[in-house]
Amino acid sequence: MNSPYAQIAELESAGTAFVLVVLIESVGSTPQDAGAKMIVTATGRLAGTVGGGRVEAQAVAFAQELLAATGPDAARPRFVSWSLKADVGMTCGGTVKLYFEPHPAAEATWPIVIFGAGHIVQALVPVLLPLPCTITVCDSRPEWLAQLPRAANLRAIQHDNPADLVPTLPAHAFVLCLTKGHATDRPILQRALAERNFPFLGAIGSDAKAAVLRRELIAAGLAPERAAQFHCPLGLDFGTNHPHEVALSIAAQLLSERDRIARARSQS
Repeated sequence: MNSPYAQIAELESAGTAFVLVVLIESVGSTPQDAGAKMIVTATGRLAGTVGGGRVEAQAVAFAQELLAATGPDAARPRFVSWSLKADVGMTCGGTVKLYFEPHPAAEATWPIVIFGAGHIVQALVPVLLPLPCTITVCDSRPEWLAQLPRAANLRAIQHDNPADLVPTLPAHAFVLCLTKGHATDRPILQRALAERNFPFLGAIGSDAKAAVLRRELIAAGLAPERAAQFHCPLGLDFGTNHPHEVALSIAAQLLSERDRIARARSQS
């Protein structure tokens, strides 16, 4: 059986909302010891237990209320202290103190999808991994994918035609094209611009590469204004062409765009 922490990593990777419930103190006659843990989703208890019976049913109901809550305090952790007799209706004479830690749903996750696994991606992924995001890296070359670090929030996909993955990506994904060149970037950009509307779409390269890509996208049927709606060059304008400096400039741009979009949403 998976540990609670492995299950938490799986839920966060999948963008599923849940509440971690921890029994932090038990006094007197109680059905479970301190340290017991339970994971609750919108459909009910997923794993673990904090005692079963009425106390657990009340804890599940309270966790589901937190999952249904909206507003700025929706993800705020809560502590509750219940008398099993007075608050829960049990004959036991003890008390329990529970900690409820809500984890937000998929819309609050930050999916980053990177096409390509070359030198710059190898430098970029370790910068992004500690952030509250999920990362997917797709490349046709298994030897490059094998060099990526292992992490719960990182998924590596080997695919001979990466553009075919575009329709499967989350609507709120930040999508980056860092493949072997503009000939392999263009099919991804073509499908992303023609079929989807991602909040961020970028391709690594120069102004000259961007101009060539836009001409080819227009020739393939995109309207000129739509063909212009991707970031290239990728990254903020600082540093040298060293892969680690380029990686930092890309990460800085992603964070800037993430926060700009969040501000715009909060003001609308």
